[in-house]
Amino acid sequence: MILSCGEALFDLFPSTATDTGFVFDARVGGSPFNVAVGLSRLGCEAALLTGLSTDPLGRRLKRTLQEEGVDTADIVSKQNPTTLALVGLDAGGIPHYSFYGHDAADCSIGETDLPDLQQSVTAIHFGSYSLVVEPTGTSLLGFARRHRGRKLISLDPNLRLTVEPDMGRWHRRVEAFSAIADLIKVSDEELELLFPGDGIDSVAGRWSVRGVQLVVVTRGGEGALVSLRGEVFEAPGRTVEVVDTVGAGDSFQAGLLSGLDALGKATKQGLAQLSLEECRGVVAFATEAAAVTCTRRGADLPRRPDLPALRTG
Repeated sequence: MILSCGEALFDLFPSTATDTGFVFDARVGGSPFNVAVGLSRLGCEAALLTGLSTDPLGRRLKRTLQEEGVDTADIVSKQNPTTLALVGLDAGGIPHYSFYGHDAADCSIGETDLPDLQQSVTAIHFGSYSLVVEPTGTSLLGFARRHRGRKLISLDPNLRLTVEPDMGRWHRRVEAFSAIADLIKVSDEELELLFPGDGIDSVAGRWSVRGVQLVVVTRGGEGALVSLRGEVFEAPGRTVEVVDTVGAGDSFQAGLLSGLDALGKATKQGLAQLSLEECRGVVAFATEAAAVTCTRRGADLPRRPDLPALRTG
């Protein structure tokens, strides 16, 4: 089982203007939430650790997880409200977010809320603004440290500067996780924000020295740059007709982790034995997953029949 840790929220898309305001299309979301759903849709056993409100929106989020086959044993019920993310799309379908989540349920995970890890969990994924909001950020960092060396630790920074605009805070938290993580997926734009002036090769090299076995730097339609234990290769992108890119990164992350799981390599020991050719196949599979999501509105991640067979050579 792969446990995804972090936020769960509603994305609000303004769909129709009225005389008095807007009608919104509300979609379940949040990066770690999406990753958990994406993993389950791709055939993996998946679970989510987050705080969910007891309000109607929180109850809907939990029902969605159950309908998608995601294990909810590690969900923490909170009286706090559900985070809302107002999504605006530019002409290219690139989303811009405004978050409304002060003291929200997913931002309120304390040390005492952290579960005993289920026996079946082999990998733990962390990412997005839950890394830096408190008390959730510090709690999840401690949770990752507790399981370092025993479980595969995955990270996707997925910067959300409208939640936390302080780049120094993001930098410190990502650096702390890079000393723990076995797998890091990050976009080239995020790397430039985190490490201005540093080349991709330089950052990937530093992380590899710290023990990160797999670094994947996504570059939109241009594909990805991948470093597997210091061996670097470029993976091609996939051209599709883009509706929007909401959830594409989460779909890529789910594709990576599920691809590893399909090969029996979604463990710390398994990742250490991943071959370069297997890695190429897993990254290609993740690229296809992200491409499918780009052809749909919102974070509508693919199911296994939507994707080609996983290539390992």
